[in-house]
Amino acid sequence: MLKSYRGSCHCGAVHFECQLDLAPKGQRSTPELDGVWWTSSFRCNCSWCAKTRFWKNFARPAGFRVTAGADMLTEYRFNSSAIRHTFCSRCGVHPFASASFDIMGGDFFAVNVACLDDISADELAAVPITYEDGKNDAWDRPPVVTAYL
Repeated sequence: MLKSYRGSCHCGAVHFECQLDLAPKGQRSTPELDGVWWTSSFRCNCSWCAKTRFWKNFARPAGFRVTAGADMLTEYRFNSSAIRHTFCSRCGVHPFASASFDIMGGDFFAVNVACLDDISADELAAVPITYEDGKNDAWDRPPVVTAYL
């Protein structure tokens, strides 16, 4: 079910609040929008996610806000520059990214699940994960090897 979480970077300069559905399959609420992006968290092998170990779950704009440290965020874009990858300019942690893709229903935030502060180890262990082969632009299927993700 949709639940409110608080998160931050490593040094604590950046804080955010978000609403995510991290429940296991069968316990999740009906998503506001169609698409797999609203039914799971994601681990990807694209160049960005693989190097930063970004574990993303998507939030709608109404369910996300930076509560402190917006001035400490630095943005990085690459390739088509469609995704705003943000990181703390002090500690370098990547708490979230944002973009707008029609296929996903417009604007969204990709929250780094690893940056959530008020989630238990048991809850993290139960979060469903979908693996994406972003390295080969095959977003609809997992890579051959996922153990390292």
